Amino acid sequence: MKTISMDVMSTGVIAYYVLIASRDGLLTPILSDIPNPTYADPVPQAVILTAIVIGLSNQALMLVGVMKLARDNPTLETNEIEKNNTP
Repeated sequence: MKTISMDVMSTGVIAYYVLIASRDGLLTPILSDIPNPTYADPVPQAVILTAIVIGLSNQALMLVGVMKLARDNPTLETNEIEKNNTP
């Protein structure tokens, strides 16, 4: 459940940034005949693309950890798992 909630939070933050960045009147930064156009800033797009890739790799790493915990501890109770893994 914690892995799924982290993925939902990450997707929500990315969707929030996409919502903020989508404004009317912004053009792609390509040469055109329009005088003084307002161009879209490509930096937030690159940051969001990087956040998507990092989120995917974090989710894969968390799923590997969950698979290892599920193999070593066949229970859904987090208290039992923490008790079994405490040194």
